[in-house]
Amino acid sequence: MNAKADSSESKLDSLKWIVVALLVAAGVIGNSYYSDQSLLYRVLALLVVAAVAGLLALQTTKGKAFFDMFKEAKTEIRKVVWPTRQETVQTTAIVVVVVLIVGILLWAIDSLLSWLVSGVIG
Repeated sequence: MNAKADSSESKLDSLKWIVVALLVAAGVIGNSYYSDQSLLYRVLALLVVAAVAGLLALQTTKGKAFFDMFKEAKTEIRKVVWPTRQETVQTTAIVVVVVLIVGILLWAIDSLLSWLVSGVIG
């Protein structure tokens, strides 16, 4: 019985995704067709079409899974320990110093090789 429910839900999901694709296509075509209209009206219409398409996509199984993943990611971001201002400044200073040292080292190697090649070529 559960397989039948999943099968019918899968068919409805396919239909919903087709409607979402049609809404997106209608938005793109409509924006092009009404290019002579005010940009404000076209943007507002596109926002409405995008909102309807997004809400319809969230009604599907994959849409619900995406929304759940988004909520879990938001929870995980709250758990991140962000560096203090002092740690950020120190790390940035270290990166700048290392980049300068590597740049000077590469310049020195390039100058030496250039001097050797010009000495051989004459």
